[in-house]
Formats: sequence, C-alpha cells, structure tokens
Amino acid sequence: MAFFTDLDRALDALRAALGDDVEATDAPAAVQRLTDDELLSLIEQASVLVRAGESIRIAATGAVAVRSGRGAGHGGLAQKRGHRSTVSLIQDLTGTTRADAAKHVRLGESLALGLDDASDGRDATGAPSSTDAAGTASAPRPWHTVLGDALMTGAQTSAQHDAVYRGLGEPPTSRFDGVRPDLEVVAAWESAAGQLIDEAGVRTVEELASAARTIRDLLDPVGAERRFEERFQGRAFRTWLDRDGTRRGSFAFDDEGGAWVDAIIATALRPRRGGPRFVDSAERARADELVNDPRTNDQLTYDLIMDVLRAGAVADAEAVFGTRQAGIRLVTTTAAHRDALDGLPAVALLEDADTALPGWLIATHTCDTGTRSAAFDDRGNPLDLGREARLYSTKQRVTLAIRDGGCRIPGCDRPASYCEAHHIDHCAEHGGRTDIDRGVLLCRFHHMNLHHHGWRITREGKGDFMLHTPGAPPTPLPARLARRYAFGDLQPPPRRFHPAA
Repeated sequence: MAFFTDLDRALDALRAALGDDVEATDAPAAVQRLTDDELLSLIEQASVLVRAGESIRIAATGAVAVRSGRGAGHGGLAQKRGHRSTVSLIQDLTGTTRADAAKHVRLGESLALGLDDASDGRDATGAPSSTDAAGTASAPRPWHTVLGDALMTGAQTSAQHDAVYRGLGEPPTSRFDGVRPDLEVVAAWESAAGQLIDEAGVRTVEELASAARTIRDLLDPVGAERRFEERFQGRAFRTWLDRDGTRRGSFAFDDEGGAWVDAIIATALRPRRGGPRFVDSAERARADELVNDPRTNDQLTYDLIMDVLRAGAVADAEAVFGTRQAGIRLVTTTAAHRDALDGLPAVALLEDADTALPGWLIATHTCDTGTRSAAFDDRGNPLDLGREARLYSTKQRVTLAIRDGGCRIPGCDRPASYCEAHHIDHCAEHGGRTDIDRGVLLCRFHHMNLHHHGWRITREGKGDFMLHTPGAPPTPLPARLARRYAFGDLQPPPRRFHPAA
C-alpha cells in the first residue's frame, strides 16, 4: 500500500504543477513557467516515479533471469521469446543499451539470489541454520539483501546499488571450509553496505563505488594483496599506428604507477582544474601563465608527460613541475604500518583519492621517503592542533588532508590537493584561531560559494562540522566513509570488522 501511496502522491504533485490535461509535447513549455522551487520539486517528484518504476523492472528482470537459466535450456523464458540470453530480451523490451540491460539483469539476479539464499535452510558458514519454535530452519539474510531493500524502497538508485554491490564484492570465504563466509564476515559486509546506503544522499555514484572498493580492501587485506598483485601482473603499455598513420598508445596501470601519473598531472595542471587560489608568490606567476596557456588540457598533459620522459631520472623538479614536485602520500594507521614492515597483509589509503594501496608500498615508501606522524582520536579528530597563525602551515594542511580526505561539502569529489583550508571562525585579527579543529577543507568552487552566498560552517567542540545555508536546516559535513573506516584501525580477525563510531 505504501508503495502505491508514494506513487499517487508523486503523480498528484506532477498534475498540480503541469495541469491534468497537459500534452506530452506541451510539457517543455509548461515547465518553463514554473518558479525555481517548483521546478526542483518537479524533478524530485518525477524521480520518485522513475525510481519506483525502475525498481519494479529490476525485480521483474531478476525473475526473468531465474526462468531463463541454463537449466531451463530452450524452454527458458528468454529462449522461448527468441533470445539467446536474458540481457538480449531485456534490451529488446526496454530499448536500453546492452550495458544498462546487463546491469538490470545483474541487480535483478542479486534480488533473486537473496530470496534463494534466505530460504535454503543453511547459515552463512554452510552449516544448517538455527530453527524457530516450530522447528523450521531460519537462515540469516545474505549481506546484500540490505541493498535490495534500499533499492525497492527508493533509498538508493539502481546506479548507486550497482556501485556498492560491485564495489564491495563477495566476502572472503570461511577460514575453515573455504566455501562460505563466516557469520561475522557477512555481518561486516552488511554493515558496510548499510553505511554506504546512508552515504548515498551526499555522495556521487563514483564516490560510492570508490569507497566501497576501499572499504572492501580495508576489511579484507589478504584479498586486497591478491587484487593488487593481479593488477601489477596486468600492467602493460603498447603503441600502434592507426589507419591514418597516427601513433597511439594505451596504458594498463598498476596501483602505484597509476597513482604516480595522476599525481604528476594533477600537480602540473592544478590551476587549470580548479585548484587552490591562495598560492604563494613563487607559484602565482606560473599559475597565471598556465591558466592563460592556449593549449587544451589534453595537449598540456601530453607535453608534460613528454617533458618528464625526456628529463628522466635526473629531472630538474622546478623546471618540470614549478615550485611543487609531484609525489604520492600514503595514509595508514600505526597498526597497518607495523604489519607492513613485518611482511603481513596491510592496506594504506592514497591521501588524495581514498584509494587502497598494498602494504608493501608502505614499507617501500618508509625506506624511500620516511614517515610523518599525526595523532588522531577514534573519530578522526587530530589531537595535535598546531599553533595559532593567520594561514595554515604545511604540516597543518597535511593533517587536514588526512582527516577530511577532500572537500567536505556533500556531493563534492574534489581531492585534498585541490582544496583550500577554510577558517570557520573570523580571521585571527578578529579573535579567530588557525587551529586544526577550527578549519575545514573546501574546494575552490565551494569556498567561493560559501563566501558569496552567505553560507557558514560551525562546530561544537569535536562534533560534526555543520553547514548553514539560508532557508535550510543545518547539514552535517561528515568525513568520507572510507576515512572513518581507516580511523577504526581495522585488522583481522573478522569480528573486529566494525568502523569507529
């Protein structure tokens, strides 16, 4: 009843906005007459209908996939309709791309699998489940059922569901029988899925996918090492001539190599990509020159890579990169650092992307460039607040980058290196403090937006930063979920697979 009640409410809102008898061809003109608030409300209500329809279509697609399985042979539903696969049938019925049809089949199968797993009479370890008062076996729900529930209730979109489902992947199998995951591991995956669902309203799909992959690696460092090694073995570079005689190239990066190239490009092109405005005098002239350069970003990237290749190992850092040399910085806990040095599975996070990197890189970078310690409590608050000054020092900015992981505005994916440190209090000349707990990272766009539109950020003690915008209730600005997992110092055994509060 609630499902159709929500649909009726959304339909009523659309009728009220556009009129009962509006023709489809007249809708574009009708929406132009709406106010700003009415226009945004129209999009929200239309999205309710789209999500509801898509969730039912996905559930039905799962049922079609079950009836078209290999065991059905030529008697399967898709086969009887003249299609080789469920994907082909769904693509024909819906008019979507093959990629979208495949995604719907994948999500539909996960919903159907949840029904099958919850009724097979065995628990997550493969042993018979406990029984209820009537003696009937009652198996726990599979970890991804919470994702299916969120999809069907509209708590997340199909794209968000797919990003989290694929990003977390299947939990590692039992340490005892190697067939099914242990119960506490399943619980950890379900907990992670639930928290990612909570993040869906303030994170992009790309952020959710990245966070899901990183959390999976944090929960399963042994599996993470295996995946790192697979990507390392798959590294490749090739060139070829196309039919016009243009030489082209293709990279398949390992984790460190990809991060290193990203750092080189980001460092050199930051002023063109919305990086910080508040640079020192040595950088300002170069930044202005780069912004006014007539070359496209792709051309600048090509010329940069060629300069790096020509310079080789003895490159003059200032000639190639300006005043700031490119590099990658790893963020890891004391326990993970100790495990890495002892040769045990461990995971570090890339400072600018919350991407997981293997433990052996921790040991390598420790020998190569050393370490810098920063103390945090179990909620990710820095314990060393630094000193009072008008501008944040380099060490303070490093601490902010570790804590925030990037711009704190919900939905923004700008990394820490593209952010500016915002004082939530008035400047030091008016009694404000340049301490870590009174500063927050914001990207250039949101920093300017905050000052131009009367936004402000407050914080009570060590609580959440709160964003205040005119005419709206305060919005919390939590650190990214992968950071909160990292602060939990997650290590085996699986029963410890829970993030800090």
